[in-house]
Amino acid sequence: MSEAQALPEVTGKMYLYEQPELLMKEKHGDLGLTPTQKPFGFAAKARAVPVTLGEIPSAMKNYPLIFMSQERPSLLAVTGVYDDINLFVDDNGNWEDFAYIPAYVRRYPFGVAAEENGERMAVVIDRGYEGLTQGGQTPLFENDQMTAQTQAAVDFVKNYERDRQVTDQFAKLLMQHELIQQQSAHYTPAGASEPIAFAQYFGVDEDRLKGLSDETKLELERQGAMALAYALLMSMGNWRLILQRRAKRFGLNEQDVFKPIATN
Repeated sequence: MSEAQALPEVTGKMYLYEQPELLMKEKHGDLGLTPTQKPFGFAAKARAVPVTLGEIPSAMKNYPLIFMSQERPSLLAVTGVYDDINLFVDDNGNWEDFAYIPAYVRRYPFGVAAEENGERMAVVIDRGYEGLTQGGQTPLFENDQMTAQTQAAVDFVKNYERDRQVTDQFAKLLMQHELIQQQSAHYTPAGASEPIAFAQYFGVDEDRLKGLSDETKLELERQGAMALAYALLMSMGNWRLILQRRAKRFGLNEQDVFKPIATN
């Protein structure tokens, strides 16, 4: 009989997770989830949130969609600028009504620990989440089995991980054609004569995209990458909306919209 393979270990940190642990009946059998007063309080300081390929059509309506870097071209939705403040989460910890909520935060406190090759994955839970307590309202396990709610969460995070891997392949495809380049977001306040560069990011280079050979464009179209690349470009119009959102939240005008905000 061959030995059972060890589960992927949780090494390093997971973004927005305080204490990720592999979900195990032996360790979490008496725990349950209870709604918190601030549902998205854990993401209140996030200036960007990971998104996947399938989320682009929805996320592009609210957020600039960028890549983390050329070395790690993970797809991100920008949720704030300058300060560690998520402009879509209010003081009560609620995500803004009618704005798309990325799956990365909807899955919390569950998540996935996966090997880099994506062959094996294991479900984790954030033991540091304030809504995860002994005897919580919705048990994680009953009769030594996952509850229906836990199983649904597990299925969700596994599907998310598969989507994330597809997203990584999309990013690698863009990188193969040198389409992910450093960009600058600009804004011209009323009365100013010159635009101000207020954010540096990695995104799709429109000139390079247009300059591809017809053969390459056709190949990218067959893979569905061209439409998605242009969707990312269209999302850049949301940079201005992010600034407007910041100004409205903190009572700033166009001239002082870049003013730092003191946070705790």
